[in-house]
Amino acid sequence: MSEAALERQIRPIYDALDHGSNKSAINACNKVLKKYTNNTLVKALKALALTRSQKVEEALVLCDEILAAAVTDDSTLSVMTHVLKGLARNSDMVAMFDNAFKQQPHSEELGAQTFFAHVRTGNWKSCQQVATRMHKQFQGDRYVYWAVTGAILQANDLGTPPNIRTLLYKLAHRHVTSCPTPSYMAVDRFHLHLIILQELQLWDEANTLLESDIGKSICSASLVCNETRREIWRKRGLYKDEGERAQEKIKNNDRNWLEFVSVIDAAFASVQGPDISEEGKSECSENIAKTRDFLTEIVKVDGSNNRSASLALLELEKNAFSYGISSDESTLVDSMEKYFSQFGDKACCFEDLRPCVDLGADAKSRWISFLASQESSFATTGDLQRVINVRKLQRISLTASELSTDKELYLASTYIEEYMAGLELGSGLPVTELQPADDIAILVGHVFVSLWTMTKDESYLYNAAVVLEFALTKSRMSFQIRLLLVRIYRLLGASSLALDHYRAINIKQVQNDTLSHFLLTRALTFSLSATGDLTYPSECIESSQIYVSNSQDTPDFIIRAFTSEKYSQIPEFVSFDDRLENSLQRDVVKLEHVRMRMTHEPINSDLIDMELIELKFVFDRFHHDNRDFGMLPNYQPACQPSLNDQTLMFGSSTGQGWLWYFIKIYIRAFQHASDLDDIVEEKLLIGDRPKKSPEPEVQLPLKERLAIRKPEEAAELTADELQLMEWATAVSDWLEPYHDYTRPPPAVVLAEANKQNELRTGLPLRGVDLKALNGDANANGHAKKDEEAPPVKEPPQLVAQFFENMHARFVQLQQSQSLPSDLLHVATLTQEAFLLFAVESHRFKTASVVKIHKLGALVQSLKDIRSKACTVLKTMSNDLLKLGEVAGSAERRKSFVESCKPITDFPRLHHDFVLNIAKNVGESRKKVLEGVGKGMVKICTNYGQ
Repeated sequence: MSEAALERQIRPIYDALDHGSNKSAINACNKVLKKYTNNTLVKALKALALTRSQKVEEALVLCDEILAAAVTDDSTLSVMTHVLKGLARNSDMVAMFDNAFKQQPHSEELGAQTFFAHVRTGNWKSCQQVATRMHKQFQGDRYVYWAVTGAILQANDLGTPPNIRTLLYKLAHRHVTSCPTPSYMAVDRFHLHLIILQELQLWDEANTLLESDIGKSICSASLVCNETRREIWRKRGLYKDEGERAQEKIKNNDRNWLEFVSVIDAAFASVQGPDISEEGKSECSENIAKTRDFLTEIVKVDGSNNRSASLALLELEKNAFSYGISSDESTLVDSMEKYFSQFGDKACCFEDLRPCVDLGADAKSRWISFLASQESSFATTGDLQRVINVRKLQRISLTASELSTDKELYLASTYIEEYMAGLELGSGLPVTELQPADDIAILVGHVFVSLWTMTKDESYLYNAAVVLEFALTKSRMSFQIRLLLVRIYRLLGASSLALDHYRAINIKQVQNDTLSHFLLTRALTFSLSATGDLTYPSECIESSQIYVSNSQDTPDFIIRAFTSEKYSQIPEFVSFDDRLENSLQRDVVKLEHVRMRMTHEPINSDLIDMELIELKFVFDRFHHDNRDFGMLPNYQPACQPSLNDQTLMFGSSTGQGWLWYFIKIYIRAFQHASDLDDIVEEKLLIGDRPKKSPEPEVQLPLKERLAIRKPEEAAELTADELQLMEWATAVSDWLEPYHDYTRPPPAVVLAEANKQNELRTGLPLRGVDLKALNGDANANGHAKKDEEAPPVKEPPQLVAQFFENMHARFVQLQQSQSLPSDLLHVATLTQEAFLLFAVESHRFKTASVVKIHKLGALVQSLKDIRSKACTVLKTMSNDLLKLGEVAGSAERRKSFVESCKPITDFPRLHHDFVLNIAKNVGESRKKVLEGVGKGMVKICTNYGQ
């Protein structure tokens, strides 16, 4: 058949794949393969359709056939790239292109594709080697810089030893200097050259480059090159020279803030370092005076049009005091007053002045008096912003003696009054615009959260919620108000309202990594998965899509950067990819999803084995904490914790320590319940293993790592979570000998897996030696072992009494009228313990295992504990159902409205508005209390026998 005829037959396959019709694509491939059984392109297309249809085993067989054929044509290689990416077989993709390039070493396109395959896997050593080979073969200058970039990225890898790092930079330097085309012919090549010289501290060569006419021209036009130049000069100690250069630029109307930073650094150059002489201080004092005069002249020129010089003057005075050059804070206060007078009508004024407000007693008194003297006017938006800045600066300056219930209530009333007045200025704005007075409403929220922190009276949280809900009716696009409401509603146990506000923010892309902690931290507390409501698990899955798209898209961006020679962007893309791939929040959400998944899915070997493998991958990662806590504004006094800390549910966030503690108990429980060991896992694993962290602790055997307990990690747990950890550890220690004794050998497990795979696909498992399996003496199932079974021991007291202790804790919280979130925390942890116990005892549900190994006494102990646990869970469930009824009652709504008396004197915050908020909060609380309660009963029904 001609190529044209074959193309006509293949076209429908591509169309079917493009339209997502994988079944049609498979059928079309089968039709073509009947005539052309060895066509690798059609096989590759069929493998792609099978992969997308989740028929992995069939796709793997085709992949192996194609890889064995050592294909070299572009079409097949392109399709196989997609197939192997989908199967997470990146090492096979690299090997495929390596083989193709070896077969056709004169194909520049294949060489580039081989290089890009290594880029996708982050194997920078191989990238450097392939690029060097391509330069020798094809003599392209760009390949020199591909090799240089590969060497630099390999040097910057965490796993690279310091001595090898230096060698790699020297190698990169040799590549650049030996290239026939000078680096200054392209901006990004020049930038690479500067980075290498900076790392190797080759200052003379760097100076030659930078002082050349073309070097000066490049730095004047390229911000990234100029920033590198500035860093080089600072490392050489040329602060004064850099300061003079910066002054010239500023005189020529350059208002880049980095130039002002250079001027300030030059003023303090003589007092840098540990040993500061009196001569240095004297010289610094003269430099400060000169710099002050220079900046004052710039301030006169700029006026209110640009604040850079005024801000630099402020920074100069602050540094003069912090370095001990000036002992009089009056100069600093003078600058602060001038700055406020000039820029007090700008929203940035507060953040600019905030670093300076930590003053001595006399200076602080003068500053407070200045703020108090400011006129409160609401005539214009600028006047309103000035009032807002005054209130923020006054609030963060409050001392502990000035914080009392009466004073805070007075401030709340004052803020609400000013907020209502400020609303008039935004009465004509479109609904998509923010109100100019929004920050005053946020200040009201701060005051009521502060009152709740001081008194633990939840009525103050009601007041905060009402005011902020009212503010949203005027400014529905304010994400800061919504984030604060998310925190408040989680504290109040009104989780559905928190979810509504979180969704209204319309989180997108990487914000799912930085902001999802506001909603998904300890999400199990509010999850109704046990009753079939999968809202929170769905949120976990949705927020995790960014990591999938990152693994697919970011390598493509890196490849484009190589192709277009944008080398300055490549380290940023690589860092972005690494921070998302190894995100702490990613794995915290993953663990939350596992915890919720166990409440609604049957606990069986499929769930246990899958989650065990994935959690072990997580446990090998080096994590980056990308969570953004700064999105929540903080105007609380310096003597109080920040608003973020005050509104954290249970007073702590789920950081690395929390993740490690929970992941250890889950891995250990799943290990006990699973028949997988390292041998079986290696045979059954389809894709590549993720890259392990280079940290020494990660190199220890898994069993040792699981036993490690660190005080700093335990500090991130609540007292109830720590009790759960201790109980889970005790259960694992008690049952481990029986699990190890009854677990079938690897050959038996692989034989069963092979059998199931043949039944499902008609194909044997890849890489499994059936003859060896058939010859194994134990291949028929759970055989009696030669050694004696471990003696059955009574459960430790901690294990036997745990559920009664948790019930006592639950009753104590009820009696102290704690927040619903605290009650739900204890209830869901007790439920989680019951599910972990179900996992740990899963192996002993099989009657044959118990009979063969004579574990009847152990099973009886397990039944006794399970019975006690069910009794406690059902009692807690009844209490939660009763609390749910009370939460949704008319009496509770009435109490809510009465608690809001401090704010209902304002006409706009009328009774009906407050009553509507009370109704929403009550219904939300009722829903979660009843849902969790009913879910606990369902779990007892499923696992109580």
